[in-house]
Amino acid sequence: MTIKVGVQGALGQMGQEVMKAVIAAPDLSLVGGCDVKAKDSSLMIGSIYVPLSADPRKLLDKTKPDILVDFSLATAVPQTAEIAAKAGVSIVIGTTGLNPQVLSRLEELAKEHRIGIMVAPNFALGAVIMMELAKTAAKYLDWAEIIELHHEKKADAPSGTSIATARGMAAAREKPFESPAGEIEHKSRGEEFYGVPIHSVRLPGLVAHQEVIFGALGQTLTIRHDTTSRESFMPGVLLAIREMASRKGEFIFGLDKLLGF
Repeated sequence: MTIKVGVQGALGQMGQEVMKAVIAAPDLSLVGGCDVKAKDSSLMIGSIYVPLSADPRKLLDKTKPDILVDFSLATAVPQTAEIAAKAGVSIVIGTTGLNPQVLSRLEELAKEHRIGIMVAPNFALGAVIMMELAKTAAKYLDWAEIIELHHEKKADAPSGTSIATARGMAAAREKPFESPAGEIEHKSRGEEFYGVPIHSVRLPGLVAHQEVIFGALGQTLTIRHDTTSRESFMPGVLLAIREMASRKGEFIFGLDKLLGF
């Protein structure tokens, strides 16, 4: 059975990569793309012309995909999700910066409309493994900080991956992380999430990188993942598409749930 896929954020860098990956997959069919900057026309991906629209409702009505992959903006996700859910289209979301209220509504939509919805802070398999290793280390080491580095056009900071990493690390512990005693607040210090300072770097030449640094008496442990190409996200995206096409009424947060962690 061929899974029909639409892509929201089709003119962005991630949207372009997703469309190329879907076209190359024998069991998937790219039926259309949507982007707020688009005009109703078609877009050539490789040697294939793909319908393109600025209106997600119009695109879904015309192309009737099984799955909509969303790599757009956090502000656009709620409206797009409502439209897709009412059309009975399952959703895979790689857009980061979604607040708890949006995530809660996505879970409601999945159950209400009997569709699959997945949100993943990161689709790179190595990044997911890095997050899992950080959870393990957090059980034994009491000091930790995160440095995340991304390209200058990334809209949110800190990254969704770093926040999810901190959340997982804190959940793995029975007590809060340590912090410098009597520390005076400085602007140079990272903002804390779940008790873990996160430092964000935004520079041209970067793609997506993260270091989780643990400290202990006489030692440090660094767990680092580097994304050097957006192609690294595609195996995870394709896995999510294939899985969520058959998961009705399920909301899943994080690629780790599909990897069995």
